[in-house]
Amino acid sequence: MEMLITLSEELNMRRAAERLFVSQPALSQRLVAIERRWGTKLFIRSSRGLSITPQGEKVIGLAKEMNRKELELKSELTAEEGAVYGTLRIAVASIMGQYWLPRVLKRFVERYPHVRVQLVTGWSSEMMRHMLEEHFHIGIIRGNPDWKGVKERLFSDPLYLVDSELTSIEQLRVTDRPFIQFKSDSTYYQEILEWWQDRFASPPSRTLVVDQIETCKQMALHGIGFAILPESTIQHSNEVMQLPLKTSSGKVLKRDTWILSTESMLELKQVQAFWDIVKEEGGSQSDGIRH
Repeated sequence: MEMLITLSEELNMRRAAERLFVSQPALSQRLVAIERRWGTKLFIRSSRGLSITPQGEKVIGLAKEMNRKELELKSELTAEEGAVYGTLRIAVASIMGQYWLPRVLKRFVERYPHVRVQLVTGWSSEMMRHMLEEHFHIGIIRGNPDWKGVKERLFSDPLYLVDSELTSIEQLRVTDRPFIQFKSDSTYYQEILEWWQDRFASPPSRTLVVDQIETCKQMALHGIGFAILPESTIQHSNEVMQLPLKTSSGKVLKRDTWILSTESMLELKQVQAFWDIVKEEGGSQSDGIRH
């Protein structure tokens, strides 16, 4: 069940194998055996990845339903004892997975060692899709997600210009230093673009694009160019200038981080336990929203 669900989420043998901690050949062999058992193709393989067949959709739907019922039954069986175990699935924006989640998750697994944690990281738009498709119990999303379930703001992350030479925002008008960008969610760059257009008449003279925020950060720290980074990623970087981004009206530019779930998911003890750990860590602000 877990293998079919993971394959349906990733639609890629390599990524699914990594999540399941098995080799790709072993995963392929298991899938062949399952398809032989059902007597039909569940996935179509191609150079671009996997596509789910109509028969596969039915079998995967059954796997998801059985998995959901198993989790509910485990929670019911342990309700009187007060034990917390089962599976906790978390979808986390990459930045939070790198800089915020490890501390919270360490505390959670130490307190609830019998809970099995399944984690996926990526762009906020991808994590939001996982949540909308009900693949995960908890979502940690950047920006301002349109969510109809339980939604609480963890914190607002001010954005900073980080550079080893520039000492003021106004110097961006004349500098020829490259702007180092990292690939991220489109909404993040839309906010940066709107801020830049609000402050300056022309775009940066040069840009460098890297794949990871940590690469971007290290290049800025080593003086290659300037970057715009969230405060949570640079809290211990004192060797460079950190200039807060402000609009022309003086408003500090911030990036919000939210925790998402649903009322039904929070009835699961392991989900509520993680939610409570987050609050204990002081991450959640008081303006939570329950729809």
